[in-house]
Amino acid sequence: MDDMDHEHSPEAIKERLSAGPRHSYLRDWVYGGIDGAVTTFAVVAGVVGAQLSPRVILIIGVANIVADGFSMAASNYLGTRTEHEELRRVEAIEHRHIDEFPEGEREEVRQIFREKGFEGEDLERVVSLITADRERWVRTMLTEEYGLPQEVRSARLAALSTFSAFLLCGLAPLVPFILGAAEAFGLAALLTGAVFFAIGSIKSVWSTIPWWRSGLTTLALGSVAAALAYAVGVLLQRLA
Repeated sequence: MDDMDHEHSPEAIKERLSAGPRHSYLRDWVYGGIDGAVTTFAVVAGVVGAQLSPRVILIIGVANIVADGFSMAASNYLGTRTEHEELRRVEAIEHRHIDEFPEGEREEVRQIFREKGFEGEDLERVVSLITADRERWVRTMLTEEYGLPQEVRSARLAALSTFSAFLLCGLAPLVPFILGAAEAFGLAALLTGAVFFAIGSIKSVWSTIPWWRSGLTTLALGSVAAALAYAVGVLLQRLA
């Protein structure tokens, strides 16, 4: 059964809705995973292109995983916290508007639902029901007027998803060098490509795109970024 499928008995519906909306952190994981693989391979490709030693690759690569991974997680945390703050700010504005301009706010509700096709007594009944409860009134305006969600995802879970994905996927280009494998750079490129394809394939579970197409698209985009990094490394080596 797909995750979005569910029972439609009255009891199941009541239980599901009372639990509230389920937040997805897939985009945070995909974002962190792709960036971790790309930036770490960029370090590897750049250092190899500059013909530096494997030891330098490991030192810079590990430093990149820890520092850049934390930076991304912190940025995601602060960005998500900003969404919370924006929601609270607009919520306070709507409460103030209801106190100062109640008729104007009712007219906004009326026009919003008129655009949805309500008219006559049905429209006035909807307006009365919504404005009879202050919290429901504010939530309606947040969603309908400002396009904001009623709840924002957890900033901590968003940051953790990004950081864990960055660490996991960012290690892939370094594994051949950690193991001291022959042709380490070629194996690093293969592992990084496999990570790109895997991330694209996995995220297709939550979309309508076939897994192989999503995987190939992610692989292509990641490969372009890796090729650019390698080219920069070669260029810098020649200029040195």
